[in-house]
Amino acid sequence: MRNSNHLIGVLNFLTFLLSIPILGGGIWLSTRANNTDCLKFLQWPLIIIGVAIMVVSLAGFAGACYRNTFLMWVYLFVMFFVIAALIGFVIFAYAVTGKGSGRQVPNRVYSDYYLQDYTGWLEKRVSDDSYWVKISSCIRDSKACSKMGRTVGGLPEPADTFYLRKLNPIESGCCKPPTECGYVYVNETDWSLGATSSSNLDCSKWNNDQQQLCYSCDSCKAGVLASLKKSWRKVSVINIVVLIILVIAYVVGCAAFRNNRRIDNDEPYGEARMTKSQPSMIQI
Repeated sequence: MRNSNHLIGVLNFLTFLLSIPILGGGIWLSTRANNTDCLKFLQWPLIIIGVAIMVVSLAGFAGACYRNTFLMWVYLFVMFFVIAALIGFVIFAYAVTGKGSGRQVPNRVYSDYYLQDYTGWLEKRVSDDSYWVKISSCIRDSKACSKMGRTVGGLPEPADTFYLRKLNPIESGCCKPPTECGYVYVNETDWSLGATSSSNLDCSKWNNDQQQLCYSCDSCKAGVLASLKKSWRKVSVINIVVLIILVIAYVVGCAAFRNNRRIDNDEPYGEARMTKSQPSMIQI
């Protein structure tokens, strides 16, 4: 019994420590939502789960250390729903981000992004015109495109150098025109018309006005989806590791809870047997 209680105590302490990365992941997603990704509702389930794991882990730790049956019962009851919520969040994270990735471009290090390559609930959410107005405004206010500027000898970096840059999805999708449009590089966010024609509607949406650029382009929407997918997949790896440890802690917690109840039920009978076995004092 002691061994199971000690083990559940150690596992819950470890789980408490691992809940910190989950909470940190939610805060990190919140920071990215404010700076680049611009979808501000997605991080809250992760933050709530992280806080819940912290509180429940402390309850389980106290229940195991002090052999408190009530705390262990509360721990097991709440932890079941926390594990279910975390499983649901991991599945949700992979499901809503769906399929899709950037396309490699000849003679470029960066990729181009196309909205038709993405599917799922999140793609429909981002593509919605009323919602996209808020997202594009957030990207514009984050000044992600203006931060791309680099100079060499006081002049914008040459095209050959720019083509070797590894742009993130937002920079590639929102701050420059699609490569197939044939625009000629002037600087990172200034491109002149070229000779190549394309049926891509984004080619006509590009504007050198720094308040417009490609913020209305489908490539910008695809860049947001690619950025979200990358962020969520990173956080999901941490969640899966913590989920495995939570399940192990829950199984051991069930064993410790059963042992606690068995010993609590046996104690009155044990005390009665000890009292009965003691020799009675002889009166003189």
